[in-house]
Amino acid sequence: MSLEKVTKWHGRRYADACGAALGMELLGERWALLVVRELMLGPRRFTDLRAALPGLSANVLSQRLDELEAAGVLTRRRLPPPASVQVYELTPWGLEVEPVLQALGRWAARSPHLDPTLPLSPVSMMLSLRTMFDRAAAGDARAAIGFRLDGEGFVVTVADGAVTAVRAEPETAQVAAVVTGRPTDLAAVVYGNPSTVAERTWELLRVEGDRDAFLRFTGWFALPTRIEG
Repeated sequence: MSLEKVTKWHGRRYADACGAALGMELLGERWALLVVRELMLGPRRFTDLRAALPGLSANVLSQRLDELEAAGVLTRRRLPPPASVQVYELTPWGLEVEPVLQALGRWAARSPHLDPTLPLSPVSMMLSLRTMFDRAAAGDARAAIGFRLDGEGFVVTVADGAVTAVRAEPETAQVAAVVTGRPTDLAAVVYGNPSTVAERTWELLRVEGDRDAFLRFTGWFALPTRIEG
C-alpha cells in the first residue's frame, strides 16, 4: 500500500506545506501514535500490541500497521527459528518520533483532565520515566533499577544526568532493586506525594533488593505543574 493510497483512503491530505500537517497525515489517524509508542522499546508481535492496547480491535490494528509501514515509520520481519514469528519494529526514522511523544506527553500532563486511574501499558510507564526525568534532582547520581510490570521486564539506568530504559529481564545481581507491580501502581508511587512514597511503595509494589535505592530513584521524576481547571 503506497502512502498516496493511505492518505487518499482516509481523506487526510491537508494540502499544506507545513511539516506539522504532513506529520498529522502520517500519524494523525486514531491509535497510530499509540502503536508507535508501544514499539519505542523494540520489536513487538501483533498479539503484544493487542494486549498493550486493549481498546484497539484486530482489524484496526492491522490497518494502522499497514499504513505506518507504507509511510516508512515501521517495518515487519520474521524472527529466526526457533521463534519464527513476525514482529513489527520502528525504522530509524520512526524512532525519531520519541521527542514528539515526550513533548506531547509533558504538555498534556499539565491538563486538569488527566486521569491517572485509566489503564497504562508497561511501555508507556517506561517512556514516562524517560519523559519526566528531572536532571537537576538526580544530579550526578547513578543507579540501575529493574522492573517487572504486568509480566514484562525492564531495566532503567540513571547515569551522567540521563536516563535510559530498555526491555530486559532484570537480574538482582545487575540492579540495585527489582520492582514488581502494575504500571498504574508504579505511577502512583513515582508521581504521588513525596512525603508518603514509602508507604505507597510497601502498599502497592513488591521490592526485592535495596529498597532505599528505589526510594531515592522515585525522587528523580516529577510531573509538570497542572494548569488551573
